Amino acid sequence: MTIEAPQTAMARRCLSVLALSVGLALAGCGGGQTPTTFDLTAPSGFGRVGGSHATMVVARPTAVQALDSDRVIVKDSGGALSFLGGAQWADQVPALVQTRLIQTFENASRIGSVSAPGQGITPTVQLVTDIRSFNIDAASGSAVVEITAKIVGDTSGRIQRAKLFSARVPAAAVDGPGAAQALDRALSQVLVDIVRWAR
Repeated sequence: MTIEAPQTAMARRCLSVLALSVGLALAGCGGGQTPTTFDLTAPSGFGRVGGSHATMVVARPTAVQALDSDRVIVKDSGGALSFLGGAQWADQVPALVQTRLIQTFENASRIGSVSAPGQGITPTVQLVTDIRSFNIDAASGSAVVEITAKIVGDTSGRIQRAKLFSARVPAAAVDGPGAAQALDRALSQVLVDIVRWAR
């Protein structure tokens, strides 16, 4: 068995500590900046609209994979999608839109009862939506929101009505705050239109 000299053993320990310290420092430098989180709002104060006694369930909107995330999307003139750096939504876009749509119905007192699926109510109709666009259009610098909505009879499964809703709002800047504010305003227009249309 080889016995290491005290000086050699201490040198090895010092080198190990130094290597660990350098590794930790590099790991700290490698982390990116935490993105700023933005939320969407449910419109209110837009005036009471004619109501109904329907019991409605608002399903989680469907969306293509790129939109089914918490990233803020920019679409160029060629149709390519990219994520806006340094910005993210408070939740995945479909979940966030579902929540704000339900809250908009509640704010308008439009439907007798409205909720998400699985909350123990027996609905008379179901609102099914699909998010077609939820992005910043790089060519025009505008926020684009397009959502299709269908009213489906809960027992029959028959589509009673369907419509495409859309809005475009100029963004002050193609950055996190500018994009988030413009998309929030565009979504608010679409949500109000859906609530007024549904009955």
